[in-house]
Amino acid sequence: MQFSNLSLLLLFLRGSWAAATLGDWNVLNTTIGGRLLQGVPFSSPCFSSLDGHPTTPNPAACAAVRSGYDDELVRANVSGAYMITQWETCQSSAQQCLLDFLDAQNLSPSLPSQTCNSGSVPDYFVDVRTASDVVAAFNFTRKTSVPLVIKNTGHDYKGRSSAPGSLALWTHNLKNISYNANFVPEGCSKPSPALTVGAGVQWQQAYQFADSRNFTIVGGTDRTVGVSGGWVQGGGHSALSNTMGMGIDRVLEFKIVTPDGQLRVANACQNTDLFWALRGGGGGTFGVVLESTTLVSPVVTVQAILLSITSPSANLTEELYSTMINNGLKWADDGYGGYVSGGTAVYLTPKLTAAEHTASMAPMIEFGKRLNATGTGIYELLEFPTWLSFFNVFTETELEAQGPPVGNSLAMASRLVTRANFQTASARSELLNGLLAATALTPSLLFDITAPSSFPGDNTTSISPVWRDAVYHVTVKVPWNWNATTEEKLSAYELVNTSIDHLRAITPVASYSNEGAVHEPEHETAFWGNNYERLLKLKHQYDPEHILDCWQCVGWKPSSPRFSCYL
Repeated sequence: MQFSNLSLLLLFLRGSWAAATLGDWNVLNTTIGGRLLQGVPFSSPCFSSLDGHPTTPNPAACAAVRSGYDDELVRANVSGAYMITQWETCQSSAQQCLLDFLDAQNLSPSLPSQTCNSGSVPDYFVDVRTASDVVAAFNFTRKTSVPLVIKNTGHDYKGRSSAPGSLALWTHNLKNISYNANFVPEGCSKPSPALTVGAGVQWQQAYQFADSRNFTIVGGTDRTVGVSGGWVQGGGHSALSNTMGMGIDRVLEFKIVTPDGQLRVANACQNTDLFWALRGGGGGTFGVVLESTTLVSPVVTVQAILLSITSPSANLTEELYSTMINNGLKWADDGYGGYVSGGTAVYLTPKLTAAEHTASMAPMIEFGKRLNATGTGIYELLEFPTWLSFFNVFTETELEAQGPPVGNSLAMASRLVTRANFQTASARSELLNGLLAATALTPSLLFDITAPSSFPGDNTTSISPVWRDAVYHVTVKVPWNWNATTEEKLSAYELVNTSIDHLRAITPVASYSNEGAVHEPEHETAFWGNNYERLLKLKHQYDPEHILDCWQCVGWKPSSPRFSCYL
């Protein structure tokens, strides 16, 4: 919905943004070329009220919402939609506008007795197309104190791209993409083959572009995550990271608008401190990235194995975990990445030949043969000529269906598991017991075998150094539905912490800032290790007025009203 004086009036009726006048909003809208969009909950067309005011349900729009409720492609294109839906709500006040994620056709959540409230959906979005749009938003926030957030596709496990009564910078429509075989970062001299993408480009688009030009780009396994946003700024792990590095290892340059209104180029030759901060310090903290340029590589052949336990049991889960742990270091050294969850395992490597792959994976193959013989599972050895050909098959697997959730609320926690956990028989036994105990509490436990185990880096990134020693990044999650009580939500947050505590007890203090627990203990150390103090100084340097802030980000202020909806 476009900006209008009527919609502004509704905001004032809600009591939002008392510091901003109608004149302020009109000036902002004019300054950005009329691209101020009203923020409304994704499910609002199905309700007969919005924020306490009667509305008329829109049957056609509601049908589209119901059919696309769990569709990431649909949600990614809607400014007010979030993949993890509690970040559309105000959890502390139970104000929300949600449907049943188990059955979006269920009418109960949207009956007239139910209300639709904006919750944490930003009241307005700036549809960012230029650096000047960002500057205008910074100036507006500086004048009015309206909280500012940054949103791209809505992939956000910690609520960092939404806030009650806020203005959002929506970077989703920055879709420029180009390839340069001899890209030279500004102020540097060394050329490299590189891909430059606007902040709104997503991995599916980037992979297709790369494949059509016969090169490989290292990225995530969710097709709608943005290439240039929180994924890379938080670290950017991939199934190819073991051999080819994390996203931050491969990024060559950022173009960013800092809170002082300056458009800056950050790379290894200029604004080097900012470049270091952006390579792991987290999104939504130091400025608004408009585009990034990342190193590309020649086409890789991917050797893979897919194994699935079709008749799950505790014994088979233990055998799968034991096989993984007993071979964890060898497979890390052989270049394997992959994902394991719910009895389905995908291991892949761009490093080995087909014969070498078969030899290395012999223990997993033997396990797969036993599954076949007993009718309890299947396995396949596969070869893919390109990363995209693997990615297209992976997105159709059972594992991907269990993977990144869409359309539901959830609590998540994560931990990095390091080489020390594999080096002795007692350490491996301890790790197995910890993983089994965590799985018993949270059966959707996911192994992201995405650490840069064979890629040491160059000590110029700002993530926790523990990443360089990690073999697994393990996540656990607990979902809840639209009618969950506050107590049930709090229990979910407590449960993921209790589950991951089984790994916290035997690993270094290290987690992933994008997928850590909402209430991550020692989060500064867990996310950044000994890099935190330097990151904090750079936060004060580039954002002394603290215009940008987000939950457990560098220098965050937990007492800020923008966090009033957290539990």
